[in-house]
Amino acid sequence: MNKSAQNIRRFSTKPKLPPCNFEPKPYKGLPYDDLTTIRRTNLNPALTTYYSKPLALHQGYKQWLFDIDGRRYLDMFAGVCTVSVGHCHPKITRAVSEQMEILGHATNIYYHTKIHEYAMKLSETLPGSLKCIYFVNSGSEANDLALLMARSYTGRFDVISLKNCYHGMTYQMMSLTSNNHYKYPVPGSAGFFKTLNPDVYNGIWGGNKCRDSPVQTDRICSCTGECEAGLKYIEQFENELNYQISKNGLAAFWAESIQGVGGAVQYPKNYIRRVHDIVKNQGGLFVADEVQTGFGRTGDHFWGFEAHGIVPDIVTMAKGIGNGYPLAAVATTPAIASGLAKAGHFNTFGGNPIACTVGITVLEIIGEEKLQANCKEVGTYLLLALLHLKSKFPIIGDVRGKGLMIGVELVEDSKTRKPLNPEKFLKIWEHCRDLGLIIGKGGLFGNVIRIKPPMCVTKEDADFTVDVIEHALIRQG
Repeated sequence: MNKSAQNIRRFSTKPKLPPCNFEPKPYKGLPYDDLTTIRRTNLNPALTTYYSKPLALHQGYKQWLFDIDGRRYLDMFAGVCTVSVGHCHPKITRAVSEQMEILGHATNIYYHTKIHEYAMKLSETLPGSLKCIYFVNSGSEANDLALLMARSYTGRFDVISLKNCYHGMTYQMMSLTSNNHYKYPVPGSAGFFKTLNPDVYNGIWGGNKCRDSPVQTDRICSCTGECEAGLKYIEQFENELNYQISKNGLAAFWAESIQGVGGAVQYPKNYIRRVHDIVKNQGGLFVADEVQTGFGRTGDHFWGFEAHGIVPDIVTMAKGIGNGYPLAAVATTPAIASGLAKAGHFNTFGGNPIACTVGITVLEIIGEEKLQANCKEVGTYLLLALLHLKSKFPIIGDVRGKGLMIGVELVEDSKTRKPLNPEKFLKIWEHCRDLGLIIGKGGLFGNVIRIKPPMCVTKEDADFTVDVIEHALIRQG
């Protein structure tokens, strides 16, 4: 019996969801057809909607989501890498309820205890002199503020980011971002430049020793010392500085510690550290975008940049910071923060008492429930299981990531690494949903499965995830 026949025999019945002792409340909202009509006529027509028949969600609990019909799903995407400690965590619910009875809103022109308490607690998680915190409402806003901060402090204008990056959807962040799916046909902002993405799977250079990950690419590597692929990408970065940046110098370089929307892309181990040093030597600032990699998700460290052996000048954070609540922040040094003292700075909702209460509680839960350690243990277990799955299915070109930030790239041909046809990918993706598994998609060609669940998931959840993906791949043929 061949492997395909064995696999089909194994999955004569569909994978069974892990048990859950939670019962959702009865749904009392609008009918599905009314939701569809209102979305079409009264909501932003450019909104991205997942699945051919969009999910209509009603309730969440830990790693679980329930739709309006009461069906349960394992959420392995966490609302785009946002639900960090679990849906509707009871400790957050209690803390918010208590705070609402005391003070629901006060702008930061006044003192209130929560903004001060949270700023202190958040700064304690950061190394070096990163002790000055600005609270905002989204990752896009955080990166936009960091841009103003970098230009104000350095007196320079030009910034560089990586191709395939995503840093937000404000007008300026569309220029910093390098993915045509998020670019409108309007003139971009000035002063933004891109450098070659050091992607060791799809890029010009790469090998099987490049990543800080339990899994590596299949590419041949002959390095005996420092990563040669990394050195070549660093050389390209230096060329961009020489050819594109004005004589006044670089204001800042931006990088996600692991690219998120771009498909969980990891760089050579030596790349970020060397680029950081080059930027600093030229008087520029290094900005670490931790919107997806922060708060323990990568397992070994609380912040993704720590794995690269650097201390950034500015850190932007959002998503998991508030477990789904609209909260974000920028952290920097007092010296750099002084650059924004050249004019008044104000944010109506930044540091709101409710938002700060959520942020404080998220930090407490991460520590109390040892979620960073869980990311490392369950994430490594899942990565190795997906690597085993790759050995059975040539359609899986690459498995990558660290902790619970994982990408699985699907291809037409494992030798050429040609991206899987979008129609084929969507059939696999939809089938996973039909079996009760919610996963994301990403990459320039939309062919990367993105797995970034609530950090409370278990090895049993990981097993179910792999079984469902295998079932979907067998069905695709």
